[in-house]
Amino acid sequence: MELQGKRVVVVGTGISGCGAVKLLNAESADVILYDSNEKADEGKIRERLNGENAKIVLGEFTEEMKTQTELLVISPGVPIDSELVLDMKKRNVPVWGEIELAFHFEKGRVIAITGTNGKTTTTALTGQIMRAANPKTFVVGNIGLSYTGEVLKTSEDSNTVAEISSFQLESIENFHPVVSAILNITPDHLNRHHTMECYEQTKERICENQTSDEVVVLNYDDERLRAFGEKTQAKVVWFARVNRPTTGTFAFLDGETIKYSEDGKVTDLMNVHEMNLIGAHNYENVMAAICIAKAAGVPDSVILEQVRIFKAVEHRIEYVATKNDVMYYNDSKGTNPEAAVKAIEAMSRPTILIGGGYDKGSEYDLYIKAFEGHVKELVLIGQTADKIEACARKYGFTNIVRCDSLKEVVEVCVRDSNPGDAVLLSPACASWGMFDNYEQRGDMFKDYVNAL
Repeated sequence: MELQGKRVVVVGTGISGCGAVKLLNAESADVILYDSNEKADEGKIRERLNGENAKIVLGEFTEEMKTQTELLVISPGVPIDSELVLDMKKRNVPVWGEIELAFHFEKGRVIAITGTNGKTTTTALTGQIMRAANPKTFVVGNIGLSYTGEVLKTSEDSNTVAEISSFQLESIENFHPVVSAILNITPDHLNRHHTMECYEQTKERICENQTSDEVVVLNYDDERLRAFGEKTQAKVVWFARVNRPTTGTFAFLDGETIKYSEDGKVTDLMNVHEMNLIGAHNYENVMAAICIAKAAGVPDSVILEQVRIFKAVEHRIEYVATKNDVMYYNDSKGTNPEAAVKAIEAMSRPTILIGGGYDKGSEYDLYIKAFEGHVKELVLIGQTADKIEACARKYGFTNIVRCDSLKEVVEVCVRDSNPGDAVLLSPACASWGMFDNYEQRGDMFKDYVNAL
């Protein structure tokens, strides 16, 4: 689609929306930036636009706007079954997500990573490996930098490593990575996708445009993905921590050694204690990144050097500080029970766990079951506190404290911890309601801890 002079409406005024405006400005489109919240602060939106040109419309999406719109670009927070999107599709107006819009201008090759858990760590590690092999590498998507804001910097010899959420995959059409990865699929965002089947199918769309010459990296331990591996047209490369494929190409964990099997030839790559990351889930993330980078043609020597020096991603089992021999960890990105379980299992000290937040419709049985041998006290805040407490008591866990603020939470953790303990913020819930996002929640936690 030629965008010069086209009337394009961008829905959503966050990072994705403002990145889309920047790209559309560069292509000389006629841009409207829209937010349904009529009380949104236009001044702050202008600040986020950083000088980019767009008419800002708040509140009602008028009939006149609908008739004049030639392309609708939606941010990840806008469901494809929303009234506005369905209405525009009925009018035969193309509806693109930010990822689809950016890909329209991609000049290099794309490596795309999705999964319920582990996306950010795997994307950051893969990006670091790819950048070591080729400085013309851009790391974008759900990890913080908008794809639309970076894509015009791409060239025929560049790599784009993209963390892609299910929300972003809902609206793709031509998006086409040369290497893709689905790390795992467990229940999440069912308030948005409604059914597990829909959520699975949305995740699987990441490789729908790939050919048999291109690679999708899948988790062999995930039964859903093992079944999907039989259906996809892309070439499957597996990674496996618990089970092991008998044929094909795959990375696997043998005791404490990561190995790689190709055409029946097995190569020892590294011992897990050579890296900075902790927790079994991170062994999976590392194996996935190794498979992705090898599929992209990066030499083993470069891959392994970068794995060894890689540090944990901010807000993902991030070590904060030790105070009075109590170690504090920030896992604010543990926004669903499965992600939080991985953080709990990584703790080697008696742990005070901080949980609770916005209710995405999750169940917390797995979260509570992971407490044994790890969690000594549960401190709860937010909308889901009642639900999590009821689940904990159902399983006989009663050492529970309720708080009204994160500041109070930290004060309780200081009061109740003993030397040799750990304090872990891993809420198993989204941050909305009390915080703008999980980053703000994690940053506030770190500020309170560092001030002790």
